[in-house]
Amino acid sequence: MSFFTVSFFGHRELEDLRQVEALLLPLLRKLIKEKEFVTFLIGRNGEFDEYTASLIKGVRRQLDENNSELVLVLPYKVANIEYYEDYYDSIILPASLHGVHPKSAITLKNRWMIDRSDLVVVFVERHKGGAYAAMQYAKKKNKSVINLAQKGGDEEP
Repeated sequence: MSFFTVSFFGHRELEDLRQVEALLLPLLRKLIKEKEFVTFLIGRNGEFDEYTASLIKGVRRQLDENNSELVLVLPYKVANIEYYEDYYDSIILPASLHGVHPKSAITLKNRWMIDRSDLVVVFVERHKGGAYAAMQYAKKKNKSVINLAQKGGDEEP
């Protein structure tokens, strides 16, 4: 079986959820229809992450496909893990992050996700913040990057 992994990064706050939905839904449908099996890696650090997870779940229900999984990647243990266990197919706390200071754990978690991804999808409008740093790291690692915030899908903000 051929596995394809996609990770997602975006700004903590979004101005227009409909714009994100209009850009992301066609991509999600295409990935699920064309790939043999897709693993979607996502964090839980803001509106983009939460909205993207919701859109993935919706597309999976709509297409009635069982060729994908939605994986929450956490930088450290969180309270109410039961809620997340019910929502996501699985949860990963990378072993390499155990004992890491919480301030650097999110950046290291993002790098962990990117290192395992075939495609990195971002919604980056500003030249600062964690999503921008993740996009820059993905480009440095020669990953395929789609920036939904840009017309061509792959240009810098």
